[in-house]
Amino acid sequence: MASNSSPPRVRRILIVDDHPLVRQGVSLVIGAESDMEVCAEAGTADEALARVEQTQPDLAIVDLNLKHSSGLDLIRALHQRWPDLPVLVLSMRDERFYAERSLRAGARGFVAKREAPGRLIGAIRTVLNGQVYASREVADRVLSALDGGDRAADPGVEALGDRELVVLELLGKGLATREIAERLQISPSTVDSHREHIKAKLGLSSAAELLRYAVEWVHNAS
Repeated sequence: MASNSSPPRVRRILIVDDHPLVRQGVSLVIGAESDMEVCAEAGTADEALARVEQTQPDLAIVDLNLKHSSGLDLIRALHQRWPDLPVLVLSMRDERFYAERSLRAGARGFVAKREAPGRLIGAIRTVLNGQVYASREVADRVLSALDGGDRAADPGVEALGDRELVVLELLGKGLATREIAERLQISPSTVDSHREHIKAKLGLSSAAELLRYAVEWVHNAS
Protein backbone atom coordinates (compact mmCIF):
# COMPACT_ATOMS: atom_id res chain seq x y z
CA MET A 1 0.00 0.00 0.00
CA ALA A 2 1.48 3.32 -1.07
CA SER A 3 2.14 5.94 1.58
CA ASN A 4 0.30 9.25 1.27
CA SER A 5 2.82 11.09 3.45
CA SER A 6 4.69 13.84 1.64
CA PRO A 7 8.47 14.23 1.93
CA PRO A 8 9.72 16.85 4.38
CA ARG A 9 10.08 20.37 3.01
CA VAL A 10 13.62 21.28 2.11
CA ARG A 11 14.70 24.32 4.12
CA ARG A 12 16.66 26.89 2.15
CA ILE A 13 19.68 28.50 3.80
CA LEU A 14 21.76 31.57 3.00
CA ILE A 15 25.43 31.58 4.07
CA VAL A 16 27.08 34.96 4.73
CA ASP A 17 30.85 34.80 5.27
CA ASP A 18 33.72 36.72 3.72
CA HIS A 19 35.86 33.58 3.26
CA PRO A 20 34.91 31.43 0.23
CA LEU A 21 36.48 28.31 1.77
CA VAL A 22 34.33 28.67 4.87
CA ARG A 23 31.22 29.09 2.75
CA GLN A 24 32.17 25.97 0.80
CA GLY A 25 32.75 23.96 3.95
CA VAL A 26 29.45 24.99 5.51
CA SER A 27 27.68 24.25 2.22
CA LEU A 28 29.08 20.72 2.25
CA VAL A 29 27.90 20.15 5.82
CA ILE A 30 24.41 21.41 5.03
CA GLY A 31 24.27 19.59 1.69
CA ALA A 32 24.69 16.26 3.48
CA GLU A 33 21.26 16.75 5.07
CA SER A 34 18.28 15.59 3.01
CA ASP A 35 15.97 18.34 4.24
CA MET A 36 18.32 21.31 3.83
CA GLU A 37 20.00 23.10 0.95
CA VAL A 38 22.10 26.21 0.45
CA CYS A 39 20.11 28.56 -1.75
CA ALA A 40 22.66 31.38 -1.90
CA GLU A 41 25.99 32.67 -0.57
CA ALA A 42 27.24 36.18 0.16
CA GLY A 43 30.56 37.68 1.18
CA THR A 44 29.40 41.15 2.22
CA ALA A 45 26.42 42.74 3.96
CA ASP A 46 25.19 44.35 0.73
CA GLU A 47 25.37 41.01 -1.08
CA ALA A 48 23.52 39.35 1.80
CA LEU A 49 20.62 41.82 1.65
CA ALA A 50 20.37 41.34 -2.11
CA ARG A 51 20.43 37.53 -1.81
CA VAL A 52 17.65 37.56 0.77
CA GLU A 53 15.55 39.72 -1.52
CA GLN A 54 16.20 37.38 -4.45
CA THR A 55 15.93 33.96 -2.79
CA GLN A 56 13.76 34.38 0.33
CA PRO A 57 15.68 31.82 2.45
CA ASP A 58 14.29 30.06 5.52
CA LEU A 59 17.44 30.84 7.53
CA ALA A 60 20.53 33.05 7.26
CA ILE A 61 23.87 31.94 8.73
CA VAL A 62 25.96 35.06 9.37
CA ASP A 63 29.59 35.58 10.34
CA LEU A 64 30.31 38.62 12.50
CA ASN A 65 33.54 39.49 10.70
CA LEU A 66 32.57 40.85 7.28
CA LYS A 67 34.41 43.10 4.86
CA HIS A 68 33.45 46.77 5.17
CA SER A 69 30.84 46.18 7.86
CA SER A 70 29.95 44.53 11.12
CA GLY A 71 27.94 41.35 11.19
CA LEU A 72 25.96 42.84 14.07
CA ASP A 73 24.88 45.70 11.81
CA LEU A 74 23.80 43.18 9.18
CA ILE A 75 21.79 41.21 11.74
CA ARG A 76 19.94 44.38 12.72
CA ALA A 77 19.25 45.23 9.08
CA LEU A 78 17.94 41.73 8.38
CA HIS A 79 15.78 41.79 11.50
CA GLN A 80 14.35 45.16 10.54
CA ARG A 81 13.55 44.27 6.93
CA TRP A 82 12.62 40.61 7.42
CA PRO A 83 11.63 40.16 11.08
CA ASP A 84 10.47 36.58 10.45
CA LEU A 85 13.81 35.49 8.96
CA PRO A 86 15.80 33.63 11.65
CA VAL A 87 19.52 34.38 11.81
CA LEU A 88 22.16 32.02 13.20
CA VAL A 89 25.61 33.43 13.92
CA LEU A 90 28.63 31.27 13.03
CA SER A 91 31.77 33.04 14.18
CA MET A 92 35.36 32.78 15.35
CA ARG A 93 34.75 35.56 17.84
CA ASP A 94 34.62 34.83 21.54
CA GLU A 95 31.17 33.67 22.58
CA ARG A 96 31.62 35.30 25.99
CA PHE A 97 31.65 38.77 24.44
CA TYR A 98 29.62 38.42 21.25
CA ALA A 99 26.86 35.83 21.73
CA GLU A 100 24.68 38.02 23.93
CA ARG A 101 25.22 41.03 21.65
CA SER A 102 24.23 38.89 18.65
CA LEU A 103 21.02 37.78 20.34
CA ARG A 104 20.17 41.34 21.33
CA ALA A 105 20.74 42.45 17.71
CA GLY A 106 18.11 39.96 16.56
CA ALA A 107 19.94 36.67 15.98
CA ARG A 108 18.32 33.44 17.16
CA GLY A 109 21.51 31.55 17.93
CA PHE A 110 25.30 31.58 18.12
CA VAL A 111 27.72 28.79 17.16
CA ALA A 112 31.50 28.99 17.38
CA LYS A 113 33.37 27.90 14.24
CA ARG A 114 35.48 25.54 16.33
CA GLU A 115 32.42 23.38 17.05
CA ALA A 116 31.88 20.05 15.29
CA PRO A 117 29.66 20.00 12.16
CA GLY A 118 26.97 18.10 14.06
CA ARG A 119 26.66 21.00 16.50
CA LEU A 120 26.03 23.38 13.60
CA ILE A 121 23.30 21.15 12.18
CA GLY A 122 21.72 20.87 15.60
CA ALA A 123 21.76 24.65 15.97
CA ILE A 124 20.19 25.10 12.52
CA ARG A 125 17.37 22.71 13.38
CA THR A 126 16.81 24.38 16.74
CA VAL A 127 16.52 27.83 15.18
CA LEU A 128 14.34 26.61 12.31
CA ASN A 129 12.00 25.13 14.92
CA GLY A 130 11.50 28.58 16.38
CA GLN A 131 13.78 28.18 19.38
CA VAL A 132 16.92 30.04 20.45
CA TYR A 133 20.24 28.20 20.30
CA ALA A 134 22.96 29.19 22.77
CA SER A 135 25.37 27.50 25.11
CA ARG A 136 24.34 27.08 28.73
CA GLU A 137 26.85 29.76 29.77
CA VAL A 138 25.33 32.32 27.40
CA ALA A 139 21.77 31.39 28.33
CA ASP A 140 22.57 31.81 32.03
CA ARG A 141 24.18 35.20 31.40
CA VAL A 142 21.19 36.47 29.42
CA LEU A 143 18.80 35.36 32.14
CA SER A 144 21.04 36.94 34.77
CA ALA A 145 21.07 40.22 32.85
CA LEU A 146 17.29 40.21 32.60
CA ASP A 147 17.13 39.66 36.36
CA GLY A 148 19.50 42.55 36.96
CA GLY A 149 22.52 40.42 37.78
CA ASP A 150 26.06 40.58 36.45
CA ARG A 151 26.18 40.80 32.67
CA ALA A 152 29.78 39.87 31.98
CA ALA A 153 33.06 38.81 33.46
CA ASP A 154 34.64 42.02 32.12
CA PRO A 155 32.33 44.95 33.00
CA GLY A 156 34.67 47.41 31.27
CA VAL A 157 34.35 45.77 27.86
CA GLU A 158 30.65 45.19 28.46
CA ALA A 159 30.19 48.96 28.73
CA LEU A 160 31.38 49.42 25.15
CA GLY A 161 28.94 49.79 22.31
CA ASP A 162 28.97 47.25 19.48
CA ARG A 163 30.98 49.44 17.11
CA GLU A 164 33.38 50.40 19.91
CA LEU A 165 33.96 46.73 20.66
CA VAL A 166 34.78 46.05 17.00
CA VAL A 167 37.21 48.99 16.97
CA LEU A 168 38.87 47.67 20.14
CA GLU A 169 39.26 44.25 18.53
CA LEU A 170 40.77 45.67 15.35
CA LEU A 171 43.17 47.81 17.37
CA GLY A 172 44.24 44.71 19.26
CA LYS A 173 44.89 42.94 15.96
CA GLY A 174 47.32 45.68 14.93
CA LEU A 175 45.22 47.73 12.50
CA ALA A 176 45.93 51.44 12.27
CA THR A 177 43.21 54.10 12.34
CA ARG A 178 43.02 54.42 8.55
CA GLU A 179 42.87 50.64 8.11
CA ILE A 180 40.02 50.41 10.62
CA ALA A 181 38.21 53.22 8.82
CA GLU A 182 38.52 51.40 5.49
CA ARG A 183 37.42 48.09 7.01
CA LEU A 184 34.31 49.60 8.62
CA GLN A 185 33.64 52.18 5.87
CA ILE A 186 33.73 55.09 8.28
CA SER A 187 35.97 58.17 8.43
CA PRO A 188 39.29 58.20 10.32
CA SER A 189 37.86 60.96 12.53
CA THR A 190 35.00 58.66 13.50
CA VAL A 191 37.51 55.97 14.43
CA ASP A 192 39.37 58.52 16.54
CA SER A 193 36.10 59.42 18.23
CA HIS A 194 35.45 55.76 19.01
CA ARG A 195 38.97 55.48 20.42
CA GLU A 196 38.35 58.39 22.77
CA HIS A 197 35.05 56.92 23.94
CA ILE A 198 36.71 53.55 24.54
CA LYS A 199 39.48 55.16 26.57
CA ALA A 200 36.95 57.02 28.71
CA LYS A 201 34.80 53.95 29.34
CA LEU A 202 37.79 51.76 30.20
CA GLY A 203 39.48 54.42 32.33
CA LEU A 204 42.56 54.62 30.12
CA SER A 205 44.56 57.83 29.85
CA SER A 206 46.69 57.42 26.72
CA ALA A 207 46.80 55.85 23.28
CA ALA A 208 49.59 53.55 24.49
CA GLU A 209 47.43 52.26 27.34
CA LEU A 210 44.55 51.70 24.93
CA LEU A 211 46.73 49.77 22.51
CA ARG A 212 48.18 47.62 25.29
CA TYR A 213 44.70 46.90 26.66
CA ALA A 214 43.39 46.04 23.17
CA VAL A 215 46.26 43.63 22.45
CA GLU A 216 45.83 41.89 25.81
CA TRP A 217 42.07 41.67 25.39
CA VAL A 218 42.32 40.11 21.93
CA HIS A 219 44.91 37.65 23.23
CA ASN A 220 42.76 36.65 26.22
CA ALA A 221 39.63 36.35 24.10
CA SER A 222 41.25 34.10 21.50
